[in-house]
Amino acid sequence: MIYVQSTTAHGQWTTFDWWPPVGWWPEAAGDLLVPGPSASATFVLPPTASSVHSARSFSLGALSGWGLDELAENMELVVSELATNALRHGLCLDDPRRERTVHMSLVRRGPLVTSAFTDPGSSVPVLRYPGPLDTGGLGLHIVESLSLRWGWSALAPHGKIVWAVLS
Repeated sequence: MIYVQSTTAHGQWTTFDWWPPVGWWPEAAGDLLVPGPSASATFVLPPTASSVHSARSFSLGALSGWGLDELAENMELVVSELATNALRHGLCLDDPRRERTVHMSLVRRGPLVTSAFTDPGSSVPVLRYPGPLDTGGLGLHIVESLSLRWGWSALAPHGKIVWAVLS
């Protein structure tokens, strides 16, 4: 599936057409940049249980192609958590008018790789502090512990991008 890059009147990316433009990097992680090769790869995740596995496999293939195999283990965990959150909390499956896919992008800038997920949902990612008997809720803690920085931004007219930078 090919997507075309475009922006809204205010210059914001929309959930439906976000594609990492050449040179894109999360603004909140701009201070981490160092010179080096740039590349990007994008993958569309349908709303199926196998999408998280597909996202991990896609990430490992891209990292291998870029010669960054040393990032594979941590990237696999971060991608698993971000993909799961995007599919679980970001899709509006009860609204047939909304897009039902998640876009995943890997963006390399030198030795750094950002994993970014866009989804049409309005829920904001929040670090939770689950109780000892809760079966989930630690995903963003894993992302935070394995990445140099992570964050999110709203997309117009709805949706968001959640990203994490690894080195």
